[in-house]
Amino acid sequence: MPILTIQIPTGYSQAQKASLLNGVTQAAIDSIQAPLASLRANLVEIPPENTIVSGEIGQSMALIYVALIVGRDEAQKAALIAALSQSVQDAIGISTQHTRVLLHDLEKTDLGVAGGISAKASGR
Repeated sequence: MPILTIQIPTGYSQAQKASLLNGVTQAAIDSIQAPLASLRANLVEIPPENTIVSGEIGQSMALIYVALIVGRDEAQKAALIAALSQSVQDAIGISTQHTRVLLHDLEKTDLGVAGGISAKASGR
């Protein structure tokens, strides 16, 4: 854990998308000490014409949804938000000003993990 879903505009190369996936993975490891084995991330590409930012259709933006098991404090969450935003800027050039990160804390009983059992039942 965490599980990251990153929404970005279409049009980036496979190398840029790989850089982004590697960057957000490392950001989670560095900022909240997430174990690599528990990290999951995927990209969702949105056509620019389907995005509006501050009244401007087609403005580049990134939206990152992060599902976390409860227990991180405010400082850890702030570090994660900053690190994820910076990794987007570094990998694909979308400004941190146009990146949003939404954190969702999940109870251990509300998350299924490997083997089809809850995170609590798995000992997390």
